[in-house]
Amino acid sequence: MWVFIKPVKIYVPEVRFSWVKRLLQLLALAPALLSAQSLTDFQQAAAGPIPETILSGRAFVLTSYNLSEKEIQKIHAGLVKTGIDALGYIDVDKLFAGADVTQAFVKYFQNREVANLIFALKNSQGYELMITPLENLPGGNTGKPAVPISVWKTQDRLLDEALMTLYRTALAGRRKQNLLINELPETDLTIPVITGNRSELYAYDLKVDGLAVQKFGDEKMDAELEEIMKSYPFKYQLVDAALPEAELRKQGSLYLLRHIHTRGPAAKQLLGYDVSKGESALVSVTYPNGQEQIKTIAADVEVHKFYVRHIEFGNVFLGPKWDADTTWQQALRNFIKGLRNEMKLN
Repeated sequence: MWVFIKPVKIYVPEVRFSWVKRLLQLLALAPALLSAQSLTDFQQAAAGPIPETILSGRAFVLTSYNLSEKEIQKIHAGLVKTGIDALGYIDVDKLFAGADVTQAFVKYFQNREVANLIFALKNSQGYELMITPLENLPGGNTGKPAVPISVWKTQDRLLDEALMTLYRTALAGRRKQNLLINELPETDLTIPVITGNRSELYAYDLKVDGLAVQKFGDEKMDAELEEIMKSYPFKYQLVDAALPEAELRKQGSLYLLRHIHTRGPAAKQLLGYDVSKGESALVSVTYPNGQEQIKTIAADVEVHKFYVRHIEFGNVFLGPKWDADTTWQQALRNFIKGLRNEMKLN
């Protein structure tokens, strides 16, 4: 997965949003990260104090996909009781799915004046709650996310007990300042990721326009990337992930290869596909030996999906077939082979 985010100009009318500028500057240089790696950085951070703005600023809740609707309602009721203004809920793995996705989420959080992120996770040990200011979202240009110095966290076998710990901690020495909190959780939010036109086609302009392919920054992975890209039939260049998109454009690349990595249904939803609730598996086209095959992948399995974005206009080209796969190597081969087939180059 590669992360590169086009720098954007944002009007920030008040000093209290200065962290948004800082965050976007960090994200503009951020390399790609797998969702589990990013979440793990928060889970492994030292335990710290709860944010001072927890009862005065807005929050957004990132949940495990395995939480039931009843559990989310219970979480929201606990937050309302505490005095936390939780604006919405979305699966946590979507946030870390890819560069374009993260950028879209950041813009959405900014527009809704979100101050804190709340992680509500369910695992084999029970329930885990974590709270961190939004500026601790992963960023930087070191090849790994900026690890938060500390994150407020609690874990308990029972959800009610975890919520009670949050209640006691938040109200210790603070008073509720959030007013008119929504009593019902806002779930199933659709946050637009694609800013330009969306096409389930290949970009035929790739026959003449250059494609930028960002390196991982890992010697072994970059060697694999270079080898796989040899089968790409048109002009491309392997570039450092820190190069600004404007610079890529100057160097002759009009398109950028993008990558998304998360559960299949989440990936399809983020990229604008219709997804039916309750699907247990998704069908994907793959080319393990150069021949087209149908592959069924369980819905809870993380997949990789490549697509191309026009650097200047943001138009996205996904290809005519869903070709996600369980490894980035095979997903990239699928994308290239599908393109060659569609353009009758085999």
